[in-house]
Amino acid sequence: MARDARRRYVSGDEDSRRWDGLALRDDDIVVSTRSKHGTTWMQAVLLHLVHGPDELPEPLATLSPWLDHLVEPVDAVLARLEGQRHRRVIKTHTPLDGVPDVEGVTYVVVARHPLDAAVSLFHHMRNLDRRRMAELTGRAAGAAGPPPDGLAGWLRRWVDADPDPQTDLDSLPGVAHHLRDAWDRRRAPGVHLVRYADLHHDPHGEVRRLARILGTDPVIDGVVAATSFTAMRDRAAQLVPDPVGIVRDPTAFFRSGRTGEGQAIDPLSLERYRQRIPSLLPPDLLSWLHGPPGPAGP
Repeated sequence: MARDARRRYVSGDEDSRRWDGLALRDDDIVVSTRSKHGTTWMQAVLLHLVHGPDELPEPLATLSPWLDHLVEPVDAVLARLEGQRHRRVIKTHTPLDGVPDVEGVTYVVVARHPLDAAVSLFHHMRNLDRRRMAELTGRAAGAAGPPPDGLAGWLRRWVDADPDPQTDLDSLPGVAHHLRDAWDRRRAPGVHLVRYADLHHDPHGEVRRLARILGTDPVIDGVVAATSFTAMRDRAAQLVPDPVGIVRDPTAFFRSGRTGEGQAIDPLSLERYRQRIPSLLPPDLLSWLHGPPGPAGP
């Protein structure tokens, strides 16, 4: 996709225009997800497939930086990526229609049940130091602290809200747009979709599939062991994607990793979600997204 044809996404702490300064290499791996869709998990899997199952040579946020994030100067992030001589794994929360489309690059998009991701997002937002984020981005600090009606009330508002996905990527419309855009490209060369539920249910099968996609020949058992929830939580200091100190408690970043949690929080939220989601996603994508764990790939 030509640079001027890409859609631009700008939120309080992200700007997809930062991609303009990066020259992608034909063996690069781009992880494109919405927040709390298993981004760090997928980064860790891919990095261990590239570097092996032992301890990574540098912290995850250094090896696989989040290019769009405004908390670090873009020149510093670009210099870090340009200096890497190994195969690069680059994180983005930008949908694929906002990322350069380069032949040979591997694009991995992770899909998670939106309600599960929303519950994880709620807890994640409470673990962020908003004053520190405001200092780094030069923007006003967002609201802090839990809402007065708790998780259930927040979740209902999240399901009902209808903001512009280009400026509120973590909304339900933003999540739906990200997934729908990737689904429409799923047969394009280099584009690969992974369900969080499949990675959770059959990590060996999904890691083996990703190894085939990358053309690597790793020790599958070792990569699976290194990227289990427990193993990653035990190494939170090295794996939490926070190079600038905005996460209050790194261990709490790895809160549960479960599936199905968001569907059990509040019956009203679940019913509202079921009524609304068919207007945002096509039937075949919904069947895949909501279906039981199964064979790898859509």
